[in-house]
Amino acid sequence: MKKIVVCDPIHEIGFKILQEAEDIELVDASKTPKDELLKIIEDADGVITRSPTPVDEKFLNAVKKLKAVVRAGVGVDNVDIEGASKKGIIVMNVPTANTIAAVELTMCHLTASMRAFPNAVNALKRDKEWNRERWLGNELYGKKLGIIGFGNIGSRVGVRAKAFGMEVIAYDPYINPSKATDLGVKYTTNFDDILACDVITIHTPKNKETIDMITSKEIAKMKDGVRLINCARGGLYNEKDVEEALKSGKIAWLGIDVFNEEPLKDHPFWNIENTSVTPHIGANTIESQEKIARQAAENIIQAVRGISYPNALNLPIKANETPEWAIKYLELAQKMGFLTAQIIDKAISKVKVIAYGDIAKYSNSLLTFSLVGAMREIVGENVNYVNAKFLAEEKGIELEIEEKSNESSAYKNLVKVAIYTDTNVYTISGTMFEDSFRIVEIKGFELEFEPKGNFIFFRNTDVPGVIGEVGLTLARHNINIADFRLGRNQDGEAMAVIVTDGAVSKEVIEELSQLKAAISVKTAEL
Repeated sequence: MKKIVVCDPIHEIGFKILQEAEDIELVDASKTPKDELLKIIEDADGVITRSPTPVDEKFLNAVKKLKAVVRAGVGVDNVDIEGASKKGIIVMNVPTANTIAAVELTMCHLTASMRAFPNAVNALKRDKEWNRERWLGNELYGKKLGIIGFGNIGSRVGVRAKAFGMEVIAYDPYINPSKATDLGVKYTTNFDDILACDVITIHTPKNKETIDMITSKEIAKMKDGVRLINCARGGLYNEKDVEEALKSGKIAWLGIDVFNEEPLKDHPFWNIENTSVTPHIGANTIESQEKIARQAAENIIQAVRGISYPNALNLPIKANETPEWAIKYLELAQKMGFLTAQIIDKAISKVKVIAYGDIAKYSNSLLTFSLVGAMREIVGENVNYVNAKFLAEEKGIELEIEEKSNESSAYKNLVKVAIYTDTNVYTISGTMFEDSFRIVEIKGFELEFEPKGNFIFFRNTDVPGVIGEVGLTLARHNINIADFRLGRNQDGEAMAVIVTDGAVSKEVIEELSQLKAAISVKTAEL
């Protein structure tokens, strides 16, 4: 059993997922005082935290076998990532679950900034003042919006702003310009282009490059009457400099959801009329909280099982230089390695990665991640991204990379992992459909399925009646089929990939193996 401690409150769906996992011991410490929490986490394999729990030196010194931390949210300001890395603890966050909530709050502040909406509401409801002339506003239509950071949230803000008829300019040194231009958004590498906009919004992480990204120096270059929005992280705008510009009228309006220090009991912005301030509610929707809890629970389960580490922040890659889509392919490579290793019954002699398309640029990392997955079956939980290649060398496993970035395949990007034994080679190929993982080939059979769930791999001679026999066998054992995919080759063989609602016993596998057409029957779990 793997012990997972939930240190802070999350949506009930997260607890439900953890409770239903048969190999997980769930400890709900969400209401436990923080000084008592250190005793509870001592023997934890994984923890889920939110902002109230600091994963600091004291926390890290208290744990003895912790493998992973999931921060249920985007920000990891309260996590000592370097300290966790030194202890071999993987740190993950849930960066996309609250995307829509944060986008829509940004749009709330954006529209409020043009019409002084909160002030008009308060004047009428609180002060009983009917004064239409006082609330003469501006339209978003035709205005120029500068977006700093064009990732998951910034790009969606851009799409919505264009729907209002705004001209949108994006500044983000870490994206391919086509991500902006394909959406009809102008891309710039000149930050002054952003400072010349009518409205500026920021959607970046908080780091050395982005703290105080807007100060009095940048404000001086802006238009008189500019409007600023920040629903990302506190400290990206220098609060003191923005305060002075609000008072002088240089900044016509500030819409802000995040602050340098939180929670707050008072702040100068609260006493300035031309502001809309909210108490860090960017993720506070019912839908986003449910998604955050679901993803946090699923991710920590995968991590303590050693299957994969979704959205890990301390991987052996340069996060700022590796686009999100490429990181997804790394996770896919690890899943493919882990899946294939489960159906191999001999020692691995070689692991080879073949990459087609732009993903070939990251072949070295693909090999590392696929190794972590493949060697999980060999060395157990001790394998990680740092020692995977060393352990492979120690065990005499040959490593090989083949890049085919200029060669075409049926897919824009494709990763193939080949695992060799002394008598055979097992291949598995995968790609991404939007944000969804897909296996598109396994051991030469072309078929498509999602690498998630309990699997039966049934290889057989391609003769009539096999599907019916397999279905009847599973039905006799009260095993429900969630998905059934079939592939065929030119040698008169077929491969069925069967996803079941639960694990399949050895007895069932033995019975399937006795079917006349059966060549091999293997199981795996992801």
